Amino acid sequence: MYDQSNEPVLRLKNVSKRIGGKALVDKLSFDVHKGEIVGLLGPNGAGKTTTIRMIVGLIEMSEGDVEIQGHSVRNHFLKAVQEVGAIIENPEFYPYMTGYDNLKQYQRMNENITDARIKTVTELVGLENALNKKVKAYSLGMRQRLGIAQALLHEPSLLILDEPTNGLDPAGIREMREYLKRIAKEESISILVSSHLLSEMELMCSRVVVIQEGKLVTHRTIGESVSESSQVTVAFRVDNVYKAKKAAQELLAVTITEERSEQEELVLTLDNELIPNVLNSFANTQIKVYRITETKLSLEEEFMKWTGGNRIA
Repeated sequence: MYDQSNEPVLRLKNVSKRIGGKALVDKLSFDVHKGEIVGLLGPNGAGKTTTIRMIVGLIEMSEGDVEIQGHSVRNHFLKAVQEVGAIIENPEFYPYMTGYDNLKQYQRMNENITDARIKTVTELVGLENALNKKVKAYSLGMRQRLGIAQALLHEPSLLILDEPTNGLDPAGIREMREYLKRIAKEESISILVSSHLLSEMELMCSRVVVIQEGKLVTHRTIGESVSESSQVTVAFRVDNVYKAKKAAQELLAVTITEERSEQEELVLTLDNELIPNVLNSFANTQIKVYRITETKLSLEEEFMKWTGGNRIA
């Protein structure tokens, strides 16, 4: 688990990008901490790619600044960018060369990369048995993993990936997810990932940052525990939903959220500590309870609520 008490690896400080008077990104601020996988989400045209390109210096910021390990992208670009490994679009390699030779070619451009490091990163992404194959024989998933291995060779603090699971089959997506979680844990690398697969982001990320029209909409920690005193939404499957509804209406601080007559379910919103009171009320009125399920919005449902139904890119 990442340590949020430490200084962030990546910090965006009121970053804006304007072209022709139009704000593509508007005063955007968020942090990414050590060992954290953060998903960058937003509808089409929200500014995700523009944001990523500003972080790595491919386009210039109009306002604000980006700091990577405390180094300003504006003022100390080389120091900042040395901390980053990134795949902004599809990774490109020499197809007629082996995976190992492609990594050796990258090694020649960076004098601090050792053969031991090549061995470490290829094992980290599960390519140690495919290094002697030519890249043209690689599957899409293998090329993506080779790209991540290359991005990790110089031991960056931050890995940035734009749609890393794009085009992969379900098995490849699952593999990619597990490798990224392993990288974050074993290398303590921060990962910022943009994707349109919301269910996958929910499984992969420790937190998501949602932007719309270049502005921050919200950020949410995935799997955050609910405090005992907070409101929960709970579905009660009963033998008589009409009687259960009447009983619930007589209870204080209990809101009837939904009545599902076909499933004989009553959905209530209430404090966690009031659930025993509901059960007692049902028992006193001879209502049988067969199942109690806490209901939560999926990341997709929450995304639609945050963005007013706009589609994800």
